[in-house]
Amino acid sequence: MPQTIRLTTPFTDEDVSKLSIGDKVLITGTIYTGRDAAHKRLVELVEAGKDLPFDIKGQIIYYVGPAPAPPGKPIGSAGPTTSYRMDPYAPALMDVGLKCMIGKGPRNQKVIDSMKKNKAVYLAAIGGAAVVVAKSIKEAEVIAYGDLGTEAIRKLKVEDFPCIVANDIYGNDIYKEGVKEYKKET
Repeated sequence: MPQTIRLTTPFTDEDVSKLSIGDKVLITGTIYTGRDAAHKRLVELVEAGKDLPFDIKGQIIYYVGPAPAPPGKPIGSAGPTTSYRMDPYAPALMDVGLKCMIGKGPRNQKVIDSMKKNKAVYLAAIGGAAVVVAKSIKEAEVIAYGDLGTEAIRKLKVEDFPCIVANDIYGNDIYKEGVKEYKKET
């Protein structure tokens, strides 16, 4: 039975071991943003043995290119982007400590296998509710790759950022399980 779990960043092995597909997660703390162009640069740094622009151990990357912040707000609309574009880069980042990714849509088998190996999870953010998601973001600051505009890496301070566990550390996949459940009921 899915449950609601509140977690504070950074995530530990113990934190992610409690999560099962379908669980609702409310995240408080720091998360980072990044899309494919930023991921490519991060992996190039990893491959060159250089430091990343933030300590990735235990951290979360949210796949988002937020809209500009309206007056008085830290960020504009901040809905998730499709995650498969980060699949070529995700395993290398998990290998150096990334614990969680947030986006929308299924991941490939190589990414799922890397999540099992590295005890990392993938959470689905609520697509189509970007304004609602943005309300949980209390601060936003560009920390790297400002030349990428909305795709720059941002450090976000969040409070009760809502997600659903799509892939857990045990190899379970809500996208596959959801289809199985639907087929049973029809």
